Amino acid sequence: MGLSTGIRALDDVLGGLQPGRFYLVAAAPGAGSSLIATAAARTSALEQHQPVLYAASGLTRADIAARIVAAHLPVDYRRLRAGRLTPTEQDDTAALHHHLAQAPLYIDDGTDLTTDAIAESVPDLPGLALVVVDRLQTTEDPRLPLSGPAQITDAAQALAHLARTHELPVLAAVDTDDPHLIAALSLDITVTLARDADQIHATVTERDLGPQATLTLHADLAHARITDPTHPHASAVTPTPAPQTPPAVTPQTPLQAPTSPSPDPTPPQPAPTAHTAAPRGPSPRRTTAPPPPQGGYANRDYSYFTGMITRAVDEALHDHDGDITTATEALVKKAVPNAMALFEATRVGGNYEHTVYPETLEFLRKKTKDGADEIWEGRHNWTNTHLTDALQNGTHPPITVNALDTNASFLSAFKTHLPIGALIHDPHGGFDPKRSGIYRLPTRPTWHHPDLPDPIGNRREDGPVLLDDATIRLLIRCARLGLCEAPHITECWTSGTSEGLLEKFRRVLTEARTNALETDDTVTVEYIKAMYSKFTSTIGESSVNRDIRRPDWMHIIRSQAFANLWYKSHRAHSNGLTVVRVRGTDELHVAGDWRTVFTEGRLTTQMKQKDQYPLPRKSAL
Repeated sequence: MGLSTGIRALDDVLGGLQPGRFYLVAAAPGAGSSLIATAAARTSALEQHQPVLYAASGLTRADIAARIVAAHLPVDYRRLRAGRLTPTEQDDTAALHHHLAQAPLYIDDGTDLTTDAIAESVPDLPGLALVVVDRLQTTEDPRLPLSGPAQITDAAQALAHLARTHELPVLAAVDTDDPHLIAALSLDITVTLARDADQIHATVTERDLGPQATLTLHADLAHARITDPTHPHASAVTPTPAPQTPPAVTPQTPLQAPTSPSPDPTPPQPAPTAHTAAPRGPSPRRTTAPPPPQGGYANRDYSYFTGMITRAVDEALHDHDGDITTATEALVKKAVPNAMALFEATRVGGNYEHTVYPETLEFLRKKTKDGADEIWEGRHNWTNTHLTDALQNGTHPPITVNALDTNASFLSAFKTHLPIGALIHDPHGGFDPKRSGIYRLPTRPTWHHPDLPDPIGNRREDGPVLLDDATIRLLIRCARLGLCEAPHITECWTSGTSEGLLEKFRRVLTEARTNALETDDTVTVEYIKAMYSKFTSTIGESSVNRDIRRPDWMHIIRSQAFANLWYKSHRAHSNGLTVVRVRGTDELHVAGDWRTVFTEGRLTTQMKQKDQYPLPRKSAL
């Protein structure tokens, strides 16, 4: 017996999913082909602990995760997506979420999903047991490579070849039951589904032998799944040389007609932007949770999500016998996958589905393994030389400098305008506040204010410069303040933007950090710091984070942190403080009573003093 599909009656006919064979599940939209695909992936990865690559075309990770949760518990799919679960169901979902975080289920929902990209991913997953493709779409969509009759034919043949050459079972869903198209594909095994109310009639056909059996399954759409017949004595399978309609089986508890439409097993999704396939890696699916009830931070209750952090800390302390040092080290090692799991959980129900693996544009590629790409960031390493020179030559009286530190600078920078989809080139340039991305300027902007740091940092090179969205918005703000000319953008690469892509993630981490500071929980504080800092540093080209590849996001978040520090320096200057030094994303040195300008503390909205020193410094005797 091969891998289970999760449906016993179907396994009995197929003998399970056998290595080297390609299985096509064909059904009209809404008839359940996608749910068969989800069931096979869920059963292999979650129950049998076998690595599964789930290639999702036209679907998102959130869609797949919600179906897995609804089917496995089970829990009502509509209430799950709407965030209306009971407290008990929320607890069950939390437990399943933790289990899924450890499951070897790799979901790739990149917009450049092609059969070549799928084939390239297979060798990178040791022990891979199953490939699921959900789904091939008959209606051609220029934004989806796996769509259109011609593309489906090519894709089916390529997937069959993939199964044979890698000795893997490959299962693909296609959204048609057109017998002419299915016959033209001439595939190993085809399972054709026809839905009749709460029954699914499935016909299994082998290429060389024709129809082998017809079976009746139960459409449990309330839980986003297809199951074996509910009547314990019903004969589900009818051996037949040709498709026949089996006698109807009455379930013990028929589905009631809902007041709103039942969830479509293959609901249409906003199609991502198309582009050529980029080097990619599949991403471990540490799946998601339903939106929580309201109340708490910003009138939201984020206890479900902060509970994910608390449970991880508790488990680490338990596993290391309460040793704070080793528990913290263990949590830091898990910070990247756990941060991605939390991020994906907070994205459920979001207004936008972001692109995970867009094509990496040439100027966003590192030139060497340890090198940099071509994007400038407003990195600060500035000293008020006008002041220090005056101090040295005695024309300015000595001062006392307060070295201030910004708390959780990268976490605060999550509130920034990020591009949702792949970046699209506009050779005419210009700036649209509803878009975000990368911008080319013909020359480095000039800055003539010796008492404030240059908004784009200390880097000095001739010729055109590429700046990200956060830096451009800072320059536009400076222009409105009358400090410089507005940036002249001659060319840009942008996508529609949202300032909310990381907002829920930011709020959850901020709330958990605040709670940990109040209880002097150093383990949780360090764990959260590792989560947001490593999230930022690994979402570009990093081998330790294969969930996402968005170097544009990485640059924008980092530049937003630099911009936030610049805003603080400007605020200090505007309120009569003397800005002495600005370093990195979090270091601001000022002279004057800084507590009249900033609130002292360790929260993200506060500043803390790290040091105090005199200038000019006294010479050693």
